Formats: sequence, structure tokens, C-alpha cells
Amino acid sequence: MRENSFEHYYTQKPSSSLETREVTIRLKNGNVYRFISPSGAFSFGKVDKASRLLVEYAEVEENDRVLDLGCGYGLIGITIKKEHPDITLFMSDINERALKYAKINARDNNITAEMRQGHLYEPWQGYEFDVILCNPPMAAGKKVWQEIVNKAPSFLPSGGKLEIVAFHNKGGSRLEKTMKEVFGNVRTTIKSGGIRVYVSLKF
Repeated sequence: MRENSFEHYYTQKPSSSLETREVTIRLKNGNVYRFISPSGAFSFGKVDKASRLLVEYAEVEENDRVLDLGCGYGLIGITIKKEHPDITLFMSDINERALKYAKINARDNNITAEMRQGHLYEPWQGYEFDVILCNPPMAAGKKVWQEIVNKAPSFLPSGGKLEIVAFHNKGGSRLEKTMKEVFGNVRTTIKSGGIRVYVSLKF
């Protein structure tokens, strides 16, 4: 079921009939943000636990250029932009329906972001970001998450960071090892319920 669900949302043009549900994320600081989630996109009708953890513990600074890679309907990037209004936000996803609703959610939450449709880094050739945030589609298999890590340094300046959230026992440990191999460093910033946020710094 998990694999079928993954194949369903990791596609350019979802074939399912469109349904929408409102979801709400309530942060530890008390701030609340609402989103419209569409069927055929990741985390339909709910706030994914891993995404919530990345939102709460993302390391971003004033004026950072932040890429939400594989943004889905926009929960991670939009919430972080609301919490850190001085960042410049970029968002992309392969799923056209997800990106359409990311644009709707950005408008409804009164934030601006540059959004592009495409596979992983393909829409961002020639760009550099201070922070790349990603809740990767681990069910896609090794090739996809390896590409996320392997190509990240090409889109980061010196001092830039790749921040990835994953279940440690569901591929996260392998992802952590790959980040260490590619960047020469990796650290875990938070552990919660088997989920970890891994951060690698480009020197």
C-alpha cells in the first residue's frame, strides 16, 4: 500500500479525481497555519510528522535563500517563511497538482515564493541556496534520495546547508551515511519518535 501510495503522488500528473481537505499545523510557539491539501499529493488530509519536525527545527537565518525541495502542497516552506519572513523562499515539486496548491496556500497565507515544477534540482540550474530543506520520498528508492544528496553541493555556496528529515530505521541511517560521504560531515539536530533531522554543511 505504501509503495502504491508513493507512486501515486510522485508523478507529474496525478490521475486521481481531485478532492481537497484543510489541514492545520500548530507550532510549539502557538502559531497556527492552515493549508488546503489535494488528493494525489503527499500527506493528503494531514500534517506529516516528519515535515512538522523539520519545520520546528530547521536552521535558517535572516536573509537566507531557502529551497523547499519536493514541496508538496507547501507546508514546510510556507510555514518557515511565515516564521522567518526575511528569508527568500523557493519551492519546487514534480507533481503539478501539488505545486498548484502550494501556490494557492502561499497566496492564502500571504507569502511570496518562486515556485517551479520539475524533478528535484532540474528547475534550478544556475541557482544557489543557503539552505536546502527536504522531506525526501524515501519510498522512491535509493536512486532518488541519493540524487538529492549527491547534487546538493552544486546548489550550495560555502557555508550552505542541506537539511533532511527521515525515519532513521526506514532509510534514514543510509541517508545519513551518504550525507557524511558527500559532504564530509553530518549531524543530527533532533530525534523524535524515530524521526531525525540530519544536517550537512558545505565547506
